[in-house]
Amino acid sequence: MKIVTYNVNGINARLPNLLRWLEETKPTVVCLQELKASQDKFPVEAIAEVGYGAIWHGQKSWNGVAILARGTQPQEVRRGLPGEVDEDIQSRYIEALVEGIHIGCLYLPNGNPAPGPKFEYKLRWFEQFTQHAAQLLEMDVPAVLAGDYNVIPTELDVYNPEYWVNDALYRPEVRTAYQNLVAQGWTDALRTFYPQQRIYTFWDYTQNAYRRNIGLRIDHILLSPHLAKRLHSAGVDKEVRGWERPSDHAPTWVELTS
Repeated sequence: MKIVTYNVNGINARLPNLLRWLEETKPTVVCLQELKASQDKFPVEAIAEVGYGAIWHGQKSWNGVAILARGTQPQEVRRGLPGEVDEDIQSRYIEALVEGIHIGCLYLPNGNPAPGPKFEYKLRWFEQFTQHAAQLLEMDVPAVLAGDYNVIPTELDVYNPEYWVNDALYRPEVRTAYQNLVAQGWTDALRTFYPQQRIYTFWDYTQNAYRRNIGLRIDHILLSPHLAKRLHSAGVDKEVRGWERPSDHAPTWVELTS
């Protein structure tokens, strides 16, 4: 079973790349972020044509998350986090059951500039998410939390740590929040397979970043104890970032044994 997280940076703008990648790699489950499309503009028919059922939580021009499942329809469990205030809802979380696994797809706020209101919102959202993650572990079910966390966990996850010291993706409050989340009992799948290697999931459009491999690891897949035992492999489809008109992220994946 292959589970992927992929920030597409505009699903309709990147649709040819997404469909090509789906047909070439045929993952079991895909968590998409940054759809940048309202609910009625999600390309559900095109995705169905390549064999995927989908649920999505859209938002015009910003944010947006979706879960795709090959050959089946994801069973929606939750849209948004517990405790969200109605007037403050952004399309950043959706959860579904696929083959008995709880799949949580998230797009954590960027938080810049920091400090400031956007950073405070990021920390509040992170706290709500952490509380929900704890509830999933208490349920003792197989669960995956996959998405664009907008968190650089350690120095190993960024090409130039000193440059990012004051950025909301790398500030100590954010890294501590991520460490506390993982310490609940989650397994960071990619880092498990590459404990000492600089492996990135995002390359900016500027500074010829992709060709120079000036990147960040901000897309993460966390596995509950049930699934950590089944972890077989993990990686990044880095070459997709080099396709024409790409997202600035690459698909990040794990494979689980049956």
